[in-house]
Amino acid sequence: MNPLAVLSAKEMRAAEQAAINGGVASAALMETAGKQVAEVAKQEWSKRPVAVICGPGNNGGDGFVAARLLAEAEWPVKVVRVCDRETLKGDAKLMADLYEGEVSEFDANALAGVGLIIDAIFGTGLTRPIEGDVKTALEAINAHPAPVLSVDIPSGVSTDEGAVLGFAIQAARTVTFHAKQPAHLLFPGRALCGVVDVVDIGITGEFDAKIFENHPSLWGARFPRPSWMGHKYERGHVMCVSGGPMSTGAARLAAEGALRIGAGLVTMLSPSAAAPVHASHLTSIMLREANTADEIAGHMQDAEKSNLVTIIGPATGVSEQTRDKTLAILNSSAGAVLDADALTSFAGQPDALFDVLRPDDVLTPHTGEFSRLFSVEMKDGGKLDAARAASKKAGCIVVLKGPDTIIAAPDGLAIINSNAPPDLATAGSGDVLAGLIAGLKAQGMGGFEAAAAGVWFHGACGQTIGPGLIAEDLPKAVPSVLRQLLKPLQEQDDGLTSQQGAQQQ
Repeated sequence: MNPLAVLSAKEMRAAEQAAINGGVASAALMETAGKQVAEVAKQEWSKRPVAVICGPGNNGGDGFVAARLLAEAEWPVKVVRVCDRETLKGDAKLMADLYEGEVSEFDANALAGVGLIIDAIFGTGLTRPIEGDVKTALEAINAHPAPVLSVDIPSGVSTDEGAVLGFAIQAARTVTFHAKQPAHLLFPGRALCGVVDVVDIGITGEFDAKIFENHPSLWGARFPRPSWMGHKYERGHVMCVSGGPMSTGAARLAAEGALRIGAGLVTMLSPSAAAPVHASHLTSIMLREANTADEIAGHMQDAEKSNLVTIIGPATGVSEQTRDKTLAILNSSAGAVLDADALTSFAGQPDALFDVLRPDDVLTPHTGEFSRLFSVEMKDGGKLDAARAASKKAGCIVVLKGPDTIIAAPDGLAIINSNAPPDLATAGSGDVLAGLIAGLKAQGMGGFEAAAAGVWFHGACGQTIGPGLIAEDLPKAVPSVLRQLLKPLQEQDDGLTSQQGAQQQ
């Protein structure tokens, strides 16, 4: 199993069932799961009074196992139910019967004197809102000063969407089994999980995962590396369409991002009125005048000389003119990265855009721009489902931006990014991202891999700069991240490239 694979609740149940069909007893899986929970508790906290709060399903069964093993290790343990004992069935009932200590129902004194709370109430199967006595119990747990260790996922979080179902536990740490689920990476669920430990419980075999956590190991083999015998024309050409004289900065940010990530040539296509502004700023980025869609189309003929990718949207203005320029690019042989105003310009007639998009084109909307083009998709399900449905509808790569950016392909393949620091939430940051993706596409990466790599680089640059970041800093951070990524594996800084380092950001 790929350690970066992310399984939905349905896929996780299928993986467990496959293990059972292969001869692993379901009770053995539960025993191992509970043992792993107990082990994490012992590794991360000193011996202290612990309350294990058990719910009605298999999650509660895991809790009973953990309670038994912690008691055997001489931890002071109390088990508290938030369900009637009669609701326990199958393996969960077996594990409850094997626990010989006292079991009480949740009340006002249930958490008195405890130094650790294990949340084994609801796992990955929860679909209904938290309410009534259970909500009261969860509120008491969150109000208590003791840290919370959640089993599978913090109770109250939707597994596949990361949404809060009425009310949810705030965990300090979460133990999950075999693979992460979407809620471990999607907000707000990710913020409620704390540190996530993925542990082995004996599920083996291959599973055709369609969702992954972003990491260089997914796309690193296809990442462009300069050749001794190469030259700039072999490293691709990025063109960036500029807005008017008062709106030139966004296009320059995108252009510099493309150049820094390694594109051999970058050209600014500027309206005549804005050209003097660009001329006073640009050095290694070339400048050409292009006022109309026809003139843009003329410049797209450069695609015959080198691999050309064109960025349009950063501060180009929401207008029919931007729409026509976008169509000129899409009707050429140049690749395209469409951002911001290029997307919003089609808000009233999205099919005019979808009809001409190619599979390798990349759209990079934030949630507002996304909702204008994909209003139905945004309402159905969570962010992950919306991005996948939108990509299928548009027939190209969709990068739905945010603290948990999703990169989706039309065939349902999706990557969730987890290394973006909150410092990236600043004006112009997304323009640089568009440039990074275009620069990688121009160097020969496919649209999906270029989008995933660009998003990861964007996050890594944000980590490198840290607090006080402004968009102009991001291209300048690219060389240090490139230097780190292209080192031999044994020399790499684990903080930038490891899955765990990214998860803890």
